[in-house]
Amino acid sequence: MVHIATDPGANATIAVHPSGSPAAPVTRNRQVALVGSTLLAIGVALAAANLRPAVTSLASVLGDVRTSLGVSTAWTSVLTAVPTLCFGFAAFLAPWLGRRLGMARAVALSLTVLTAGLVLRVIDGPAVVLGGTFIACAGVAVCNVLIPVVVKDSFPGKVGLITGVYTAALAAGAALGAAFTPAMESAFGSWRLAVGAWAFLSAAALVVWLAGARHGEVVRSAPVRTGKRRSLVRSPLAWVITVFFGLQSLLAYTVMGWLPQILGDAGVDRTTAGLLLAITMVLGVPVSLIVPPLAARRSSQSGLVLGLGTLSVAGVLGLALAPGLAPALWVVLIGVGMGMFPLALVMISLRTSSTSDTARLSAMAQSIGYLISASGPFAFGVLRGATGDWTLSMLVLVGLLLLLTGLGWVAGRPRTV
Repeated sequence: MVHIATDPGANATIAVHPSGSPAAPVTRNRQVALVGSTLLAIGVALAAANLRPAVTSLASVLGDVRTSLGVSTAWTSVLTAVPTLCFGFAAFLAPWLGRRLGMARAVALSLTVLTAGLVLRVIDGPAVVLGGTFIACAGVAVCNVLIPVVVKDSFPGKVGLITGVYTAALAAGAALGAAFTPAMESAFGSWRLAVGAWAFLSAAALVVWLAGARHGEVVRSAPVRTGKRRSLVRSPLAWVITVFFGLQSLLAYTVMGWLPQILGDAGVDRTTAGLLLAITMVLGVPVSLIVPPLAARRSSQSGLVLGLGTLSVAGVLGLALAPGLAPALWVVLIGVGMGMFPLALVMISLRTSSTSDTARLSAMAQSIGYLISASGPFAFGVLRGATGDWTLSMLVLVGLLLLLTGLGWVAGRPRTV
């Protein structure tokens, strides 16, 4: 039997055997995994629920924002590009913050920055809106990278389940931001109050995170598992996962940005087109709860990639060749196929063997991947303008989906970077 005594002169807890001889010292260390408690799981879900309303809430009332601020189309284009660019650039800092501050403090800091940005961007004019959005999205970018690390390290036996909860909460937050912000604008009589109100949700997530994020204890004589420091730039598998992540993000942001107009040009009324877009986002909730646990139980995820890729290709081809024939079917196929996102996140954990590698692969995949995805909506629209219809744009997207599926097939094989 071991008794625990505290040494008042040191920041450690000493384990003492009944004989009186001290056992190995035990101390809390910021580099040790967070304790995988129920409260931490709730904190992960709430943090995830805040990672998309910063984007979708503003996008859902963007027309009113433009009118209120009197800004140009160029300003609007910059605003819509800020999130993905920020996700890409700010993600490079996340592993450093995780090592420097520890996961508990790093995620808490990112939620604080997110909350501050959400408040800041609604208090003044166009420059402040841009600056506040950049700040908010910087907080989102850090959480994007670090939360998968927390899931892998704190819930090693439940990676699939917790990743499913995390991505389902993320999808739900995106849908809520898009669906409820216009209604809140009508109720409050101001887009600023409606968009700024989402700061309360991020503040609530911060409170729960602070309550639930606690680093575990480590015996001082036992080395802390940090993983071997090596460059992932030389790993072909890391690059495959990075491009895979970037292409699935490109698909998602292209669909979110252009689907209503594609459907409108095919004769679907505006209300129905908006509803169909909401369906693609809401489908992310059940898909996220199903796909990651399935992936985690398999040694290879290549079959799942092939299934989801086939659905996506079928949906996009349907929109390209017969958009008005069965728009609801095409949207459902695309929405389910976008389960590539939670699959990509869980593969980041499954294709790494240490916390250090998970953090660095997550940063590499999300930073470079989001920069890849930022080009998608822009190029998609340019092709539409050059050709006068959506056919070529959609066929190019089909080609990218085939490439995405091929890369996912390779990334799904059971090995690590």
